[in-house]
Amino acid sequence: MGWRVCEIAEATGENEKTIHSWKSRDEWDRADHVERIGGALHARLVTLIMKDQKSGADYKEIDLLHRQLERQARIQRYQGGGNEADLNPAVANRNAAPKKKQKRNEFTEEEIERLESAFIEGCFDYQRDWYRASNLRTRVILKSRQIGATFYFAREAFMDALKTGRNQIFLSASKAQAFLFRGYMQAFVREVLDRELSGSETILLPNGAELFFLGTNARTAQGYHGNFYFDEFFWTYGFDELNKVASGMAMHKKWRKTYFSTPSSMAHQAYSFWTGERRNRGKPADQRIKIDVSHDALGQGRACEDRVWRQIVTIMDAARRGCDLFDINELREEYSPDAFANLLMCEFVDDSASVFPLSLLQSCHVDSWVDWGNVYKPFARRPYGDFPVWIGYDPAENGDSAGLVVLAPPQVPGGKFRVLERHKFKGGDFASQAKFIKGITERYWVTYIGIDTTGMGTGVAQIVKTFFPNLVTFSYSPEVKSRLVLKAYDVISNGRLEYDAGWTDLTQSIMAIKKTMTPSQRQITYKADRSEETGHADLAWALFHALHNEPLEGPHAQKRGSTLEIS
Repeated sequence: MGWRVCEIAEATGENEKTIHSWKSRDEWDRADHVERIGGALHARLVTLIMKDQKSGADYKEIDLLHRQLERQARIQRYQGGGNEADLNPAVANRNAAPKKKQKRNEFTEEEIERLESAFIEGCFDYQRDWYRASNLRTRVILKSRQIGATFYFAREAFMDALKTGRNQIFLSASKAQAFLFRGYMQAFVREVLDRELSGSETILLPNGAELFFLGTNARTAQGYHGNFYFDEFFWTYGFDELNKVASGMAMHKKWRKTYFSTPSSMAHQAYSFWTGERRNRGKPADQRIKIDVSHDALGQGRACEDRVWRQIVTIMDAARRGCDLFDINELREEYSPDAFANLLMCEFVDDSASVFPLSLLQSCHVDSWVDWGNVYKPFARRPYGDFPVWIGYDPAENGDSAGLVVLAPPQVPGGKFRVLERHKFKGGDFASQAKFIKGITERYWVTYIGIDTTGMGTGVAQIVKTFFPNLVTFSYSPEVKSRLVLKAYDVISNGRLEYDAGWTDLTQSIMAIKKTMTPSQRQITYKADRSEETGHADLAWALFHALHNEPLEGPHAQKRGSTLEIS
């Protein structure tokens, strides 16, 4: 520390002659600064270690002093004839033999443990039910919308592939829907490890596991084997045929089958699969079983008599078991009682009163990424090139949501309409909605826009006219509604409408249209329970506004003049 002998004697209480003898014997004058600093480090470290009660600052200083001692040791080795690597470990690392290159999508044991820990910690209670049942052969889950099922099963399947090397197959109503699983997996790895999980059509792991993302085209679903996850199976077309293919992929006892969906109609082919009635077909009376599929029986999940684990998770169940993502009161105001029961409380729809039953709409379902790939590029700057499109907009009424549809008209007389995009808006900012419509006109060649001027539609229409003067507006009356619905029914019943099979919200919206009588009981009209508490049919009316641009008589009608207002 640079103290003089007299100062050391005074501090220690020793005689100066004694201090001089120590100095001479131990050759203190010959110690360089490195050795002196090392001695000071040792002294301070010993002092801290001997303290009975250590503070957090003490532990931090002990750790710091140990690192400094390591550095002192490297300096002393360098002074004794070492090289630059003794001072800088990075030099030694660069000079070492090249490390084995990490394989694509390879994860260390420590990384897998971190992923698994994050996966388990991120689960709500009802998702832990699914996790506990993941070793069972078959799981069928009826669920509310937006409770994180696709999010959870993407993570579950990825962890199973990492740990067991088993293949994972994802079936959805369309390829676009299936790729949501891939997006959730990549986001999971990025969030936990700050790494990228690579793969496009499939993801391949070094342990041999492959993850496939498929639409519900039976032809593309054949030839695979592994665990499979069937997303929104209650909304797929031709479930019986597709389920035969899917079951074949998981025929070996080591594979697992998982079905999950919001409910659709009791007339859907999957309904007998859910109730267990399909299992009874062809069985003698003494071998038939009766499965209780009520919420009371399945709310906690159970293995049923046909060895299938079933569970019903409503939005109320999700909220009660940890999911804090919803405002239940707001949702009750937004949706009608029927829509709330179907979409959020897992009750099946009786579509016998619907103008457009599910059986009719299923013929409209396509895998847009596969079937339209030659003309429609959803991520391109001009998704539909220079082909014309029509826009239909249905405004919000008293707080519900507004809907917008981008429709591609037939390119040949009598051809098919294609719904390229659909959007929903919340809130009363009609200026921002008009701005959104203008953005669509910059990405597509828009030749027609139809807007209902009821409620907030008036404000949107006034702004849209500033950049699209040929706007067509609708003022609703029983006659106008009938014309819109009849035109849509003619197009759909003749197989002339296509939209992505994964858009269950559009299907639900169209199914909500029902025939009824006016208050005077003198005229037939159509409604979708539009009131202050519902807005679930906005996409349907937006679609009808766009379809109206083709005459009711069809593609062979004489070309009509421009109509600026329909009432």
